[in-house]
Amino acid sequence: MHAEPRSAPPPLTVWLTAFSYYGGEEEGMERLAGPELAALEQAYATLQASESSSLLKKHLTPDVFEQLKHRITAHGASLLDVIKSGVANPDSGVGLYAPDAESYVLFRDLFEPVIEEYHGLARGVGHPGINLGTPHVLGDLNEWGPYVVSTRVRCARSLEAYPFNPMMTLEEYVELEQDAERALEALEGDLAGTYTTLGRLSPQQQQELLEEHLLFKQGDRFLEAAGACRFWPEGRGIFLNPDHTLVVWVNEEDHLRIISMESGGDLARIYDRWMRALTTLSSRLHFANSPRLGFLNFCPTNLGTAIRASVHVRLPLLGRDRELLELTANQYNLQVRGTSGEHSEAKDFVFDISNRRRLGLTEIEALQEMYDGVREIVLLERSLEQGQQ
Repeated sequence: MHAEPRSAPPPLTVWLTAFSYYGGEEEGMERLAGPELAALEQAYATLQASESSSLLKKHLTPDVFEQLKHRITAHGASLLDVIKSGVANPDSGVGLYAPDAESYVLFRDLFEPVIEEYHGLARGVGHPGINLGTPHVLGDLNEWGPYVVSTRVRCARSLEAYPFNPMMTLEEYVELEQDAERALEALEGDLAGTYTTLGRLSPQQQQELLEEHLLFKQGDRFLEAAGACRFWPEGRGIFLNPDHTLVVWVNEEDHLRIISMESGGDLARIYDRWMRALTTLSSRLHFANSPRLGFLNFCPTNLGTAIRASVHVRLPLLGRDRELLELTANQYNLQVRGTSGEHSEAKDFVFDISNRRRLGLTEIEALQEMYDGVREIVLLERSLEQGQQ
């Protein structure tokens, strides 16, 4: 028997009321000082001296640093927690993370310009409301040939009642896992499955699931530096339905990753399964959300819908002309990555292609953009094949 889920804290709209949009700390707010402030100032000096081209370095100007350096969230997060991954990894593209939801408010003067540049979001424009649409408007991406190896729709969700991974205690990791497991028990029919705590999986079982792209590994150097891998593997686990077409990760990078996947390119069927799972879990868990930024998660690239719809697609010819592949993908706001995602190589010319935009458009618009772009890429690969014949 699980305990009742933890009650959610005041939503961000309350924080926005208490903390003026145009800045200024409230009287009595705790201020960073002493060795912690010295560590932050040293980290900032290191960043400034680096050759980093990250959005963090671009937007953390001396004026912004001075304005934000004393601030601390209710969970104890400082600007150092926000920037330390980007300082440790100067090759980061973005370089900052939100250690808790309040960071998006308290450190707004840094997050806002980064978010606006990354997502192309106009200043003052809020995220549109939820619109899941209907799956049947999407089709099968292998209608034009067997190029798409597999398709996946996933989203990140964070529970309002907890900070993000770097600020969570061991007890909170375990408690959140219990909340998630209880909600997962409500999935029925083809969605029903089994939840397993990561520590109960043998090394062989973990390796088999990793090879099937079903399980997550401990975080990379970017997440490690951000403090997202503390107490590993406690409080982490995986939910699977029997045919492995619905997967839910608990406390990987975000509190939840809800994933619908299968071989081939039937995006409509995969999206329908994802919608039904998300709807069930949303009725039982309170997710962090704001009118301006949509669903809130650890990484500022993963806001808004927080959806990544992706395909593994084999492209031998476009794979040899990466410039043309990237050009075509960019026209549809798609991201081209290696077979295993970020910071990986394409094996046997199999690329992971997904929607880049997650903020400022609805769920069905994100899916449609991905569908249209992958269709165009597949048709281009086919035309290159025909030109060689």
